[in-house]
Amino acid sequence: MSVVACENVVRRFGDFTAVNGVSLEVEEGEIFGLIGPNGAGKTTLLNCVEGIDKQTSGNISVLGLDPAGDQHELTLRIGVQLQAAALPPRLTVAEVMKLFSAFYESPVPWQDLLKKLGIGGKEKSMVERLSGGQRQRVFIALALLHKPEVVFLDELTTALDPQARLAMWDVVEQIRDEGTTVVLTTHYMEEAERLCDHVGIIDHGKLIAMDTVPALIRDHAGDATARLLLVEPPPDDLGLDSIESVTTARRDGKYLIVQGTGGFLQDVLAELTNQDLRVADLRATSPGLEDVFLNLTGRAMRTEDQS
Repeated sequence: MSVVACENVVRRFGDFTAVNGVSLEVEEGEIFGLIGPNGAGKTTLLNCVEGIDKQTSGNISVLGLDPAGDQHELTLRIGVQLQAAALPPRLTVAEVMKLFSAFYESPVPWQDLLKKLGIGGKEKSMVERLSGGQRQRVFIALALLHKPEVVFLDELTTALDPQARLAMWDVVEQIRDEGTTVVLTTHYMEEAERLCDHVGIIDHGKLIAMDTVPALIRDHAGDATARLLLVEPPPDDLGLDSIESVTTARRDGKYLIVQGTGGFLQDVLAELTNQDLRVADLRATSPGLEDVFLNLTGRAMRTEDQS
């Protein structure tokens, strides 16, 4: 069952088209990721889906409702964690939770919610004095107070240190496991690979690919690569190209650089053993979403992030 559906969504700002004809669906109970470099249009699209902004053209449905026309009803059924948000200064976590709980008829017990999110001992702490990861957990708690059916998380782990990012991934998975559909945006490919059931890749406002992570990698990432250091320099022609699972094989001094699919590495090692060649070191790399983006756009995601 689709809980979010976008059909040919366009959002223009004057002559600039931030979202250009995006169509996608999010299924109930999954973690769906919108990925792409900074400025690709992810947040703009999410703002339209949440009802914060209105698309120039196209149709959007969230839980069967129009985000623009049914905004009040939808607000009671979705949770939103914005990319940038602020609270009044000098409020404690408990004060914030009590304030926002008053907005809903049947909020969940916020003390239990804080414990689930790993900040149960921070009730008396001022929000502004918490670490970045702890503040993010407070904003997630605020988005979950009314037990929403769908929660939107926009660049949740930006500016968090690696340890806090890993902990936040566990939180997102816990939210999904408890029955809430999660839609998130990120420009961290490893984050999408770890969390997302389905991924939509956005670049320059266009949806250029959408599928499960394994399917995207299989169809667009290219082959896995193995770099093998042999004890002795290999002969010029090992015949590795004749192995069905090997796509390319070349010699680089004592090294063999081999690319292939499926169980190509086992096939290569078996052939080297047959030729009495010993491997001193082996390093293999598997393709990922970074390679998907590179192959689809001709440029690396990390380069885009640094620009």
